[in-house]
Formats: sequence, C-alpha cells, structure tokens
Amino acid sequence: MAASLAFYRRLGIDVPDTADNEPHVAAELPGGFQLMWDTQDTIRSFDPSWTPAGGGGHAMALAIGCDNAAEVDSLHDDLVAAGHRSHLAPWDAFWGQRYASVLDPDGNAVDLFAPLDSPAGG
Repeated sequence: MAASLAFYRRLGIDVPDTADNEPHVAAELPGGFQLMWDTQDTIRSFDPSWTPAGGGGHAMALAIGCDNAAEVDSLHDDLVAAGHRSHLAPWDAFWGQRYASVLDPDGNAVDLFAPLDSPAGG
C-alpha cells in the first residue's frame, strides 16, 4: 500500500502519510470522483472469488493532465528516477499531445499528457 500511495503522491494526489498502512484508502478528486486503493485481503473480505485483472479484453486508464509538454517529460523522469518503470518514454503523439506512460508499483499504466502547442523538454 505504501509504495502505491507514494507513487500517486508524486503525481499530486493528496493522500496523507498516515494512510500508508491502512487496508483501504480514498482520495477525493475534482468532480465528485474518488481514487481508492484496497489491499487484496480487503477486497477478498467481501469478494472471496476476486482475482487481479489481467488480459480480460477491457481496459481502464488513468491519465494525468500536465500543464505543458515539458511537465510531461519532467514528471516522467522524476518517477523513473524514483525507481518506477517507464512503459512509454515521452513522445509527440499523432493526436496532438505530448504523451508518456509510467507503471505504478502494482503494474498499472499511468499516462501523462499535455497539449503539443507547448515546447517539450524545456
């Protein structure tokens, strides 16, 4: 839990340090959304047949909007320097965004993006 929460704190999600050892954590997001984490034991306490997702044909994506292309590069590099794995290094996507993807401690891809109308790399 602590490794996942530390990753998302680096992305700017407001999660108190006291949550690191909790079995369930929720962070409020704009628009009434919540981002939640549960330990596997917590999930299995109410869904004993639960198994981690993998290859089911559906995808859920978490994407973090950045102010500009340089921030995409900087945030990607900061996460990688902190020991997280890059999935896609920053690149200029054909749909008009600077884009990158980093894996969180549980192997979930988290995309970073910004409009291309701002310069990449500073």
